[in-house]
Parts: sequence; C-alpha cells; structure tokens
Amino acid sequence: MAVTFSVLLLLVILAVIFLRSGALRASHAVVCILLGFFLASTSIAPSISHGIATTTRVISGVRP
Repeated sequence: MAVTFSVLLLLVILAVIFLRSGALRASHAVVCILLGFFLASTSIAPSISHGIATTTRVISGVRP
C-alpha cells in the first residue's frame, strides 16, 4: 500500500506539471491514465465517485 501512495504522489506531481506546461502529449496522457488507475485502487475512490455524482446532480438541477 505504501508503494501505491508513493507512485500516486509521483503521478499527481507529473500530471500537474504536464497540465501547467500546456502541451499534453501521448506520454502525458499515459501518465494521466495511470494516475486514474492508481486513484481507483485507493481508499479515496468512493469519495471521488460520490463527489462527482453529487456535482453532476447539482449541475443538472441548475436552470438557466
């Protein structure tokens, strides 16, 4: 589990650097995909899923 969090932290740092540089290449996309897979295997995954579902419900309830 400790290795997962270390790799997760490294991938988060790399994803932030890639997104701030403004040039998302294929290698950068692979890092972002790996970040998603590692996030899905952590204990924070249900919280992320619940937050996305709640945000979707709030946005769909807004009337222009």
